[in-house]
Amino acid sequence: MLPSSSAAFIDRRLAELYPQTPIPLVHRDPFTLLVAVVLSAQCTDKRVNQVTPALFTLAATPEAMARVPVTEIARIIRPCGLAPRKSAALVGLARLLVEQHAGEVPRTFAELEALPGVGHKTASVVMAQAFGVPAFPVDTHIHRLARRWGLSSGRNVVQTEADLKKLFPREHWNALHLRIIFYGREHCTARGCDGTVCEICRTVNGAATGLPSGEKSSPIRRGR
Repeated sequence: MLPSSSAAFIDRRLAELYPQTPIPLVHRDPFTLLVAVVLSAQCTDKRVNQVTPALFTLAATPEAMARVPVTEIARIIRPCGLAPRKSAALVGLARLLVEQHAGEVPRTFAELEALPGVGHKTASVVMAQAFGVPAFPVDTHIHRLARRWGLSSGRNVVQTEADLKKLFPREHWNALHLRIIFYGREHCTARGCDGTVCEICRTVNGAATGLPSGEKSSPIRRGR
């Protein structure tokens, strides 16, 4: 399949499989989402969700978090890994939010990316999921599947993001990036599929695998 044809099929099929796209990270508002996304770096969403209840009981606002010692935050978030760096970033960004943004999470990429511990991917998640601004955050699942599905040959997430934005309608980006993550975790894992096993791989890679283009495997059943 051509990338444009593959993209159209993937967009349609993932919408059928995942009509709802709940945000995997438990949060209450833009600030707690921002904190959760910072914690998710090199950590699973499941582990983050296990840690944040205690953290948000201690400090669920920028004003409260800015007053908590870094060592106390590091103690709570240690299971997420990189605790010294992440705790310093959380206190630092909380203080900047209080000092420069009246305690509110800013609504621009530039202002978000100026906060400690916030890169483009984190800013993209917040812009998309907290404020509804079209964005296409690319994590390891999306980067891997974009290459596996022939949607991008980018060697880094920056190029992959640019390629995906050209292929998919802007109004689909926010839901689609979550749908790709869900599918990658459930059906097209790094070890469980080699580009020939899952339904989408069999369909878009049909010519390379010896399957007629468009042939599908048996219907997918959602994982629990």
